[in-house]
Amino acid sequence: MEETESEWQPQGRAQVREQASTTSDMMVDVTAYFGFVGKGSSDDGRERSITTDISPTYAKQILELQAAGATEEDLHPLVAEAITESYFTEWGTRAKGLRADFTHVVSIEFRF
Repeated sequence: MEETESEWQPQGRAQVREQASTTSDMMVDVTAYFGFVGKGSSDDGRERSITTDISPTYAKQILELQAAGATEEDLHPLVAEAITESYFTEWGTRAKGLRADFTHVVSIEFRF
């Protein structure tokens, strides 16, 4: 039984990662200090806990960087872009030109 599980896990993980990079099956949970740049931004920076979907485009880039050995900190700018797209601008339907950056990361977790 252990042999089967150990053989399946890498294959299963690969399939889940592939699915996340081609569908909207990847989410990120982040607690960090978020600051904003953008015309008309009235929301002062502050610590937030955000859970949101990540587009397949960003999921693929994040997974590729992780596979290449990127650290969590290396991923911060890309994750900030992904969160800006999905959470703050609601997939481009509001807050045009807004950019969210985060610092002082308390936690970050990816879910498939």
